[in-house]
Amino acid sequence: MDQYIEEESFKGVNFLESPLQKGSYENCSFNNCVFSNCYLSQIIFEECTFSDCNFSMAHLKNASFRDVVFEDCKLMGLRFDEMDDFLFQVSFFGCNLKLSNFYQKNIPETKFVHCNLEGADFSEVNLLGATFDQCNLRNVIFDRTNLEKVDFSTSNHIQMDPDKNKLKNAKFSTDGALGLLAKYQIKIDY
Repeated sequence: MDQYIEEESFKGVNFLESPLQKGSYENCSFNNCVFSNCYLSQIIFEECTFSDCNFSMAHLKNASFRDVVFEDCKLMGLRFDEMDDFLFQVSFFGCNLKLSNFYQKNIPETKFVHCNLEGADFSEVNLLGATFDQCNLRNVIFDRTNLEKVDFSTSNHIQMDPDKNKLKNAKFSTDGALGLLAKYQIKIDY
């Protein structure tokens, strides 16, 4: 029988050694926990906060993140695209999301603040109104992505093909906007 856990606090737990029970975790906090290489299938996290946790290479197939906040977490190589889409909502603050995959996720208004997203894949993602505040976007893949009203104005290393993405009302700094011209291989002196 699946567990229902509410308003619990988990500190310093290595869930690879002590596996997390399948079920629903609501309004729980996870501090300095290790989920690296864990199988989180069929686990629902709702209104939970993860601080200083390591999720690198965790297996997320059919897991659920519903209104979940990640603070200073290591989330490298995660396959968010394999997660349950129902009520999927996340926010990231100071996280390392290098090489993570969000393929075809519907994540409008998502906040990415002070995050390393190097090599992440946002192909065919709906990011309408999202914020990328002071993020490293080196080698991030934006392909057929809805970037309308997205704020990139404080992020760096932005490169994308404006012909392959929806960019209406997206905000860029002057330096960031130059990344939209990369495909033309032109040199701009300023």
